[in-house]
Amino acid sequence: MKKTILVRARNSFRAGVAFALAASPVSVFSSDRQIAFERDQAVWIANLDGAGEKKIADGIFPAISPDGTRIAFNTTEKTSDTTYARHIAVVDVATGKINVFKDIPSDNSYYPSWTADGKQILFTTRPHEVWDLAVVNSDGTNFHVLKPGVEGEVTRYSPIWARDGKSVFCEDMSKIYQIGLDGKVRAQWTIDDIVPDGDMSGDGRIDVSPDGKRLLLSIDMAEGSGRTNWDGPLPALWTFDLESKKATRITPKKLFGWDGVWLDNDNVLFLSRDADENEDSIYRMSIDGKNLKRLIKNARFPSVGAPSA
Repeated sequence: MKKTILVRARNSFRAGVAFALAASPVSVFSSDRQIAFERDQAVWIANLDGAGEKKIADGIFPAISPDGTRIAFNTTEKTSDTTYARHIAVVDVATGKINVFKDIPSDNSYYPSWTADGKQILFTTRPHEVWDLAVVNSDGTNFHVLKPGVEGEVTRYSPIWARDGKSVFCEDMSKIYQIGLDGKVRAQWTIDDIVPDGDMSGDGRIDVSPDGKRLLLSIDMAEGSGRTNWDGPLPALWTFDLESKKATRITPKKLFGWDGVWLDNDNVLFLSRDADENEDSIYRMSIDGKNLKRLIKNARFPSVGAPSA
């Protein structure tokens, strides 16, 4: 399957699917958790049921902290008619105060991911001709490169912390990696071995389950979509058990799903779009494919605070 690098601008070409929606028991979710998401180049939050939408800041790629009090995101500052500076920033949800990490030696940083304790942020940055995996404290101090990019090697995309904070996961469109804090590869898995006829693009997403035992993968499938208006691969969500090395598809072929994140060990959020719609929406579903419900219209790149202990 041909690999295609997709720039992480949320001008998604993907469409979703028309499907029946079923109600999901609200009682299994904590009422004080919130969803952060992107809409029209801005960061928004909403309650876990999709109500109470509120714009927080201008920016993209929001990642809400585990305790739900802060959101890390990307600023996009126009520096000329054709160029932008992109920095990691953190906004306090209660006050709206923004801390832009301008001491990071790059004007091209993306895709923040929190440690489970909320003390550090992982991201990708390009201070030179290749992309590095880097880490910074949540207040913008102690920047350091975790895994330098190497000229001639494929970029490591979609970085996400392991739940214990002792390693990170990422992908290069052919393989998924687990990398230690020393920058060394601890484990790797070839994507089309664990998911036959599947691969990941540069904007594919990885998320780690709250118990740390499974990955949620946004996979591009080599399957016909059955749609005349579909100009890309069919997107599907898969879980990957790190112990058994078994992958399981959780979205059927008729349900296009991508940008998935875990709500808890049994439920996920993800993006989809009805065949007759022009905008993505955030959906909730249990990993057995049941309790499907649309939560937020016109939204991209969801993230959610940690579930209650």
